Amino acid sequence: YRKIVDVVQGVFIRHVEKSGWPLEGRLANVNVFGQMIAPALQESGRRVAVLLIDAMRYELGVELAKQLSNENQVDIQAVCAQLPTTTPIGMASLLPGADSELVFSKKDNKCIPMLGDQPLTNVSQRMGVLQKRYGQRFAEMELAKFVSKSKKLDGTVDLLVLRSNEMDNDFETNPEAAPSLISRTFRKVLVAIHKLQAFGFQDAFIVTDHGFYLNTALEPGDVCSKPPGNWVNMHNRMLLGDGTEDASNLVLSTGQVNIKGDFSQVAVPRALVAYRASQTYFHGGLSLQESVVPVLAVRIRQPETKTMEQLDITLSYKQGAAKITTRLPVIEISVIGQSGLFSSENSVEVMLEAHDEKGQIVGEAKPDGVVDPITRILTLKPGEPVKVTLKMDLRFEGKFFIKILDPNTQAARGKQLELETDYMV
Repeated sequence: YRKIVDVVQGVFIRHVEKSGWPLEGRLANVNVFGQMIAPALQESGRRVAVLLIDAMRYELGVELAKQLSNENQVDIQAVCAQLPTTTPIGMASLLPGADSELVFSKKDNKCIPMLGDQPLTNVSQRMGVLQKRYGQRFAEMELAKFVSKSKKLDGTVDLLVLRSNEMDNDFETNPEAAPSLISRTFRKVLVAIHKLQAFGFQDAFIVTDHGFYLNTALEPGDVCSKPPGNWVNMHNRMLLGDGTEDASNLVLSTGQVNIKGDFSQVAVPRALVAYRASQTYFHGGLSLQESVVPVLAVRIRQPETKTMEQLDITLSYKQGAAKITTRLPVIEISVIGQSGLFSSENSVEVMLEAHDEKGQIVGEAKPDGVVDPITRILTLKPGEPVKVTLKMDLRFEGKFFIKILDPNTQAARGKQLELETDYMV
């Protein structure tokens, strides 16, 4: 993969050098609100949700769209992220008016995104823009809180913004383990869409600020020296200011990449490396992985009756054993009809999780033939028992409960299985 993307990156940079950014004829993040979200809000009585998911690469958007399309109409398209591909700038680009008013101010050797004369350096300032424009029609909260709490929405709210930065935080703090945690964010999105349907929302737009690159083949020489000049460093992947191009760096005018304000030039490494060594996870620069992002338009519709409602799902472990001696216990799942009959034509989607006594996740289904590697959703057929490996948290020991969950509502299905660890941590 590393060899392939190194070649692709070189081709991509050469095309951007000729054509600039964003690409002509392709939707950009700065246009998303005005061209997609605002028109939906113009219809009286139409309730619209916007899910701001930090650091969702295009491929992840495709996987999420597949899951959402089971119950809803989902359209996905690739759009051009705003450069530099950092969170404050990317999230600012998704606000109304960003296409014409987003500028970048230089202050104390930092780059400050501005919407007109309004600084946009934090969540409160960005949400304040929407509050000022939409007043009592607007509400916002963290995605996790919306999913976990039974909170009512005021009847005047027809623009609800749900925010999640969990994926970006996971990758920043522990890039090796973060891929296995992506499914938890996706799970919250699925539940949120289900709750939005109950609240009478007709549309949801799932958008993101930037993508990312994960260099799992990190080598000692994976670093780029800054070109000569006077630069402001943007997340170790892009420089703003003025200077001179060299063999390792592409230098363009800011006008060529739609960066307006106090800076005249932008510099980026030609290769998929950062201006700081030992960066496994990074974004901020210019690559397909960082700067081509998804926008999902979800038309929420009444879900069909679930097959799961007519099925019994049972769990078992080693013919009734009460303790596990391995961090990879194998759980058997059986699905039968409530009357004892079943139809092999039907299938059911579920999730398998281990929870501690406080309800925290301490184990998840390990991806294999029946477990989706991104969402961790299992597809089961009645009458066909399957064995699923449960991957336990390496730091956990004690009593826990294995549960079968509806991926759309997180409601428990069937009887949970109580077990206990019997190994040294």
